[in-house]
Amino acid sequence: VQLQASGGGLVQPGGSLKLSCGASGRTLSAITTGWFRQAPGKEREFVAAIRWGDNNRFYSDSVKGRFTVSRDSAANTMYLLMNSLKEEDTAVYYCAVARGNKIAGLIRNRGTYDFWGQGTLVTVSS
Repeated sequence: VQLQASGGGLVQPGGSLKLSCGASGRTLSAITTGWFRQAPGKEREFVAAIRWGDNNRFYSDSVKGRFTVSRDSAANTMYLLMNSLKEEDTAVYYCAVARGNKIAGLIRNRGTYDFWGQGTLVTVSS
């Protein structure tokens, strides 16, 4: 499975961006897809995920209420809509796919995911 993330860019604080992640290659019927981010000098951290089997969504506390994760099964694409962006949201954002519908306790772990995209840079600055 190959993942291609796009949609990053420069945005002012309070602005919005929508990231996309398209999947190609082998089609997986049961998956969990996630978004992670890595700021300069920091470890990669969980942002959001959606479990395709039951459409349950999961968010980190830092983005809950501001970000929305979604997916389009027919297009093999997932999205991350980011509203009310803050300077601390600046990071490279990565999409990832895990085989199967993962339990909540595993969804926030990087090691759960089998495939990763190349990352797209989001810069929030005035």
